Amino acid sequence: MNHAETNRFFTLRVSLIAAIGGFLFGFDTGVIGGTQLYFTEYFSLTPSEQGWAVGSALYGCLFGALVAGYLTKAISRKFTLILSAVLFCVSAWGSGVAGSLTELIVYRVIGGVGIGFASMAAPMYIAEISPARLRGRMVSLYQLAIVFGFFAVFLATYYIGGGNAQGLSQEALQAVHASNLERGWRVMFWSELLPASVFLVALLFVPHSPRWLAMKSRFDDAERVLSRVYPDPAVVGQHMTQIKASFDEAEVTNLKVLLAGGLGFAVFIGVMLSIFQQVTGINAILYYGAEIFSSALGYGPQDALKQQLWLGAVNLLFTFVAIYTVDHWGRKPLFLAGTVGMMLGLTVLGVTIYTQSMGVVSLVAILVFIGSFAMSMGPVVWVILSEIFPNRARSLAMSIAVGAQWLFNGVVATSFPLVNRSELNVTHFNGALPYFIFAFFCIVTFIFVWKYLPETKGKTLEEMEKLW
Repeated sequence: MNHAETNRFFTLRVSLIAAIGGFLFGFDTGVIGGTQLYFTEYFSLTPSEQGWAVGSALYGCLFGALVAGYLTKAISRKFTLILSAVLFCVSAWGSGVAGSLTELIVYRVIGGVGIGFASMAAPMYIAEISPARLRGRMVSLYQLAIVFGFFAVFLATYYIGGGNAQGLSQEALQAVHASNLERGWRVMFWSELLPASVFLVALLFVPHSPRWLAMKSRFDDAERVLSRVYPDPAVVGQHMTQIKASFDEAEVTNLKVLLAGGLGFAVFIGVMLSIFQQVTGINAILYYGAEIFSSALGYGPQDALKQQLWLGAVNLLFTFVAIYTVDHWGRKPLFLAGTVGMMLGLTVLGVTIYTQSMGVVSLVAILVFIGSFAMSMGPVVWVILSEIFPNRARSLAMSIAVGAQWLFNGVVATSFPLVNRSELNVTHFNGALPYFIFAFFCIVTFIFVWKYLPETKGKTLEEMEKLW
């Protein structure tokens, strides 16, 4: 095995372990899509209570992302990920034993804090340990892990929920529903315990980020980690010189300094991309996919869970497109192409719902939207957030950007049931209003990216600072 292969193997191994945080992110947020079909009825929730039950974890994510800015700097990216793994375990167990809406929300918030930690620390860790020529691909593994987590949880909830219901008698369907109502949704939550435990153990075998070690003036340790990435001592020396120089300026810990000048513009771009990733509707469709298939498209609960498998499969497939193109085509072309596809998919879906002609075309439109997101805005936002901020400001700046992402994720998740069931939507739009709103934001996103987003492929993290 030559040096290049050894480098790639090491980078891939530690990146995949860190990316398990993304798998749990996808699994934990995706599990709500199947369980809410049943715990909503079990607890007799109103639309606003349902929105709170689904969206509550996202406010934990917001808190976790904001706190992670401090933790990733103080205790390291690695130990922040270990703490997130512990919280995932607690949340998975507690959500399954919850005896009331309040208990369920408490444990969902705990899981949300874990997601917030992981969503901040995992892509940051991967970016800081990956070579520039592989960084886009490696950070995209984080998004791949997220969608694989979604797909895995869709499989889990589908089979835990009774599997293929086609051909079952009405009595058998009622029995399956009763079982899911009483215990099935709890088992769906518990299914997260296995991957969370694997994540916790695997993290014990990865090194600290070399940039964090350098920030703590542990230069010998940083050099040892870099030597596992770059076998050539001369290359290691060059990187160490660049990294040390990037920390020569004072660390940014003041918001006023962070938001000024070119650095402030970088934060503005990061925050806006985070917001656009949410207000274009991806998580509303992933969280409420089963309900959309069940109500808007006319599927029964078990069939709706089956249709979610299509969402997960397409999401997974098109994320591979991003992984194999992001370091060749660049971030910006992928972003623009995907945003156009998202807009078209949402518009067609909205039209079929508005005209009450739902069917195969509606399903295809949803899949076009999901596939377009998976090849663009999903992975590319994480890549950009992990690379555009200087070493001396990365923890604080990325914390703000990821915090904005979770804030608007929560807003969309909690408002979707209210908008979807509103009199305006039902009376004047036949249920299509949310999808037209999301399509409009896709257009706004395209214009913003076209005008303001610089291309960042192929640059080292230290070279990136010259952009601002």
